[in-house]
Amino acid sequence: MGEPIKTFSSKLVPIPSPNVDTDQIIPARYLKVTDKAMLGQALFADWRYKDGQPVEDFILNQPEMQGRRVLLAGDNFGCGSSREHAPWALVDYGFRAVISTSFADIFRNNSLKNGLLPVAVGTEVHEALFNQLAANPDAEVTVDLEAETLTLPDGQTVRFPIDPFSRACLLQGVDELGYVLNLDPTITEFEKQHA
Repeated sequence: MGEPIKTFSSKLVPIPSPNVDTDQIIPARYLKVTDKAMLGQALFADWRYKDGQPVEDFILNQPEMQGRRVLLAGDNFGCGSSREHAPWALVDYGFRAVISTSFADIFRNNSLKNGLLPVAVGTEVHEALFNQLAANPDAEVTVDLEAETLTLPDGQTVRFPIDPFSRACLLQGVDELGYVLNLDPTITEFEKQHA
């Protein structure tokens, strides 16, 4: 699946729009591919480009936003269709986590299976993050998957929910199949004993 997620710090990319659906994250015309590579170039394509040229004031086109690994999204992020290409595009772009108050269930599950950590926080924490970012656009958060915590720029630490299996897979940097394949020695030994 990719690089394990354990503990990392990053500046934030704020996209506060609520109800961002998967067609906005990755437009339907990019769904013909089965390879995840290069999908990051199409992330938010209809917002990032006009007539094939970058929209200068769109957040992802601003030089200071490059290399940031956490997207601070509005409420109900990833709603709409069930396209797995949405987390593929976010991960290929470089994001490791998305923070929101809520995620569409299918998007959340697709993210967890593809190396993207959806961090759900309460409304007060969400608002505090946007306020701290307004005061300091280069503010950083720390995501600690092992402890299941998010540390805000002001030092406040909050817990976020994640199921144990998804957590284990993300910590190892594997998907469901990779998790099972890692158990191959144990499975082989069991089969030898129970032939």
